Amino acid sequence: MHFLHLLRHAKSHPEEAAEDHERKLSRRGRDDARRIGENLPAALGALDLVLCSTALRTRETAALVLAAFAAPPRLVFEDGLYLAGRAALVRRLRRLDESDGAVLVIGHNPGLHELALALAASDSPRHGALAAGKFPTTARASLAIDAPWASLDRSRHRLVDYVTPKSPGD
Repeated sequence: MHFLHLLRHAKSHPEEAAEDHERKLSRRGRDDARRIGENLPAALGALDLVLCSTALRTRETAALVLAAFAAPPRLVFEDGLYLAGRAALVRRLRRLDESDGAVLVIGHNPGLHELALALAASDSPRHGALAAGKFPTTARASLAIDAPWASLDRSRHRLVDYVTPKSPGD
């Protein structure tokens, strides 16, 4: 059994002067990421690997959400995750080592939302919320993957959690 967690970066500054790749988090984004990070170790448990886009806003999000982990997980920044679509994300995840049991991907929309929808079993309790809404900044979808990483997209998987900054209790 593997666990795949998909986390969209926190809210960024809509700086028109900055290149998209170099946009920073806004004050709200930093606050949201810190708040999400406080509960992330309890919500996810230990992580074997964090894959993160190289965009500044995803790197800043990673630093803030991973700060509360007692043992920092292995963190890999990959250019290929920058604005990656569903197909590119699947290709990358299918190459994961089987020893990486719990993986967090910090990236962008629409790719993360499309991937979550493509992988989540429709009978999962939180599927309706995932399918009905958007995947806002700092949203997280967590899936239990009962298959090898190499066959990730060949079946649907149980959506064990879907949280947004406006979810009850957050």
